[in-house]
Amino acid sequence: MGPTFQRLAPALARFHSLSGLHRLEGQVQVDAPATWSARLLALALGAPQRAAQGTITFELDARPAAERWTRRFPTQTMQSTLREASTPVAGQVVEHLGAARLTFALHEAEGRLVMQLQQLHFCGVACPAWLRPQVVAEETGVGETLHFKVQATVPGVGRVVSYQGHLLVPLVAQDATATATATATAIAAAGGAQS
Repeated sequence: MGPTFQRLAPALARFHSLSGLHRLEGQVQVDAPATWSARLLALALGAPQRAAQGTITFELDARPAAERWTRRFPTQTMQSTLREASTPVAGQVVEHLGAARLTFALHEAEGRLVMQLQQLHFCGVACPAWLRPQVVAEETGVGETLHFKVQATVPGVGRVVSYQGHLLVPLVAQDATATATATATAIAAAGGAQS
């Protein structure tokens, strides 16, 4: 995103600067796919099949080459992998989600992060522009929370994916591996001090 990254709300900037393993929690509301055919598409994506409301656990594995996002909804888990697009256009990311490969352009708008769908390949086949879903994928930051809204509607099929909610992004987010190592070291040190 270049210099526009600096204009993101602080919670968004913190989240997208994380590296390593992290586990975040929050609340989510999920809407079910609108039609039978939309449900089949959601199944192929690994997206939620039923309406639900409750706790979401988000597991981030951020490595230099890619990020793996695991979203644990109240009724289902959805996982995707994101990589920087290998195109001459800066600010693009490719998400592999089930049978789909989606290319997004990233934009900052008044502190929000907006992901605009540019291309879609389904089972390796490019989706024509007239059939490309209308996608809303936005993140906003309020205090220590990241608010997200995701919706995808396919022409002639209806709403396939729809969920929104928030995650708590700690002011000081530690790598989960580093936290476990530090805890083990502290326990070992305490044991040595008692002996």
